[in-house]
Amino acid sequence: MITLSTLDLILIFSFFTLTLIIGIVVSKKSGKNTSEFFLSGRNMPWWLLGLSMVATTFSTDTPNLVTDIVRKGGVSGNWAWWAFLITGLLTVFVYAKLWRKSNVNTDIEFYDLRYGGKPAHFLRGFRALYLGVIFNVLAMSGVTLAAIKISQVMLGLDPLYTVGIAAVITVVFSAVGGFRGVVYTDFVLFFTAMIGAIGAAYYCINLPEVNGVTNLITHPQVVDKISLLPDFDNTELLITLLIIPLAVQWWSSWYPGGEPGGGGYIAQRMLAAKDENHAIGATFFFNIMHYAIRPWPWILVALTSLVLYPKDDTNVMEAAKYNYIEMQKIEETRALTEEEKERMDTYYFASEGLTAIREAFPEEKVQKDKIGHDLAYSAMLTRLPSGLLGLVLASLIAAFMSTISTHLNWGSSYIVNDFYIQQINKKASEKELVLVGRISTAVLMIISTVLALMLTNAKQIFDYIIMFGAGTGLIFILRWFWWRINAWSEISGMFASGVVSIIFNLDSVNLALFETGMLPSWSKYLLVVGVTTIIWVAVTFLTKPEDDKVLFNFYKKIQPGGPGWQSIIKAAEKQQQTIKTDYSQWSVPSGILAMLVGCVLIYGVLFATGYWIYGKYTFAIILTIVVIVATYILSKLWKKIKSTIL
Repeated sequence: MITLSTLDLILIFSFFTLTLIIGIVVSKKSGKNTSEFFLSGRNMPWWLLGLSMVATTFSTDTPNLVTDIVRKGGVSGNWAWWAFLITGLLTVFVYAKLWRKSNVNTDIEFYDLRYGGKPAHFLRGFRALYLGVIFNVLAMSGVTLAAIKISQVMLGLDPLYTVGIAAVITVVFSAVGGFRGVVYTDFVLFFTAMIGAIGAAYYCINLPEVNGVTNLITHPQVVDKISLLPDFDNTELLITLLIIPLAVQWWSSWYPGGEPGGGGYIAQRMLAAKDENHAIGATFFFNIMHYAIRPWPWILVALTSLVLYPKDDTNVMEAAKYNYIEMQKIEETRALTEEEKERMDTYYFASEGLTAIREAFPEEKVQKDKIGHDLAYSAMLTRLPSGLLGLVLASLIAAFMSTISTHLNWGSSYIVNDFYIQQINKKASEKELVLVGRISTAVLMIISTVLALMLTNAKQIFDYIIMFGAGTGLIFILRWFWWRINAWSEISGMFASGVVSIIFNLDSVNLALFETGMLPSWSKYLLVVGVTTIIWVAVTFLTKPEDDKVLFNFYKKIQPGGPGWQSIIKAAEKQQQTIKTDYSQWSVPSGILAMLVGCVLIYGVLFATGYWIYGKYTFAIILTIVVIVATYILSKLWKKIKSTIL
């Protein structure tokens, strides 16, 4: 536990005061109606929305997650989420303008635009609760868990005390300021969080125990962790970390902030943009910052943590794992003594490589079930000096408030626009709807804090969401460009993904298929994707297509273009209806090409930054040149795409 200086306290309370002032100042305008409360009147500029997207995903659990990944599998383990860049850039160059054209209040409202009848009505209401409550609460609980760990390690605060303070302040701010307050505050949060993260990385690298980047990357605990690509000689690792994420995961899974075809709080910001150009600019800026620039401060702190809190030797871990399993067998036959329980705990932490962290933060400082590799990030921050410590704590508070306030506003927008007004009171006044939004904001916060107290590791949430959304992503991509997708496609895909994920994660199925070696462990995700896809494709063709009227209205408003709508255009012509009004060249092929070039650009920046830091200047210079060339090509493609935007 550390003691905060007067300077630290001044920095922290100044930040709190500033955010609350912003919320209060914009509260009157935000409370006018639901459009103001959830979309700030649809007049936001690209740069402000882009900063807001970055700040929103700059959550307290993200540094912990990255630290957990790096300590366990090295820097290359981040491909589990780096692969979502492809999804992000597809949203930028293909879907951003479509979302802005839709002019819906939430991405869930899209269902009543694209589909029709009772299935669409059910899908909208159920999905509002499924995403707005269940998935949203899961995401917020992961962020809150990180706040608990940080406060325990750095300040010695009880978890209930932490979540109590965090919940009250964030709920008041979110409920009063609405979306406008969230976005305006995100501007401040972005710079606070970036300065704090960079400052922490710089100080940690220059600690006497680390003694600079050169010594860091050659340290025995770190040298095998710095590669940006997985070991190509390790087939299983290569498939798990690189091939599956790049070949399958990016288009097949639904994940908050990385939804195939756009969605969630990213869609909320696109819908709040002034126009289509601003929506595109915001999402492109977000992807550059999110994937190329921001990860490196976290990665560097994670690597330094391996020097100060080293993992146990591999042989020690294997021996401890064996002893832990033996102790479990004894526990099945009789109750263990206190001494045996302590020995069992020692074996467990050693088997996970956590001995050093546990010794540094014993149970009287940190709850035993909260100790994991993700705790190392908070552990490193305890070494920061006065002033920088206050700034970093303020940045972590900023990250927490930005992410939670966004999720609260986003989740309550689903509850109000897509559930309450659709299922409960269709005649509700704007004043009543804003009130419901504020009440649901508080309820979502309470549920997520309760769940956070039950969780132990940020990676739990990430893995759960990835698996539960597996196989549904292709629906969200195709529904814009293939007329045959209907409401039953999404309903069947959503339920199939959940059920199939549960089945393949049952202990008996795991033991029979994967642990016995019958199938490789990495095939589990592919099986969930494959089975889910087969089910929703079959249901699509076994159920009736949407009514012509619904399809005609959708095409007339969105003008998606492409061969997937040709039969509908011809059907409209036969009925003497004109639904095609945009006769410019179809922009999707150019958008896909821009996506590929954009991936080269952003991955190039990511790798070049890493090689500059590592001191591998030849690779860094080559990649920097590649980035410059990709930037030039992308600028030419963008002019072509921009000309197609009405």
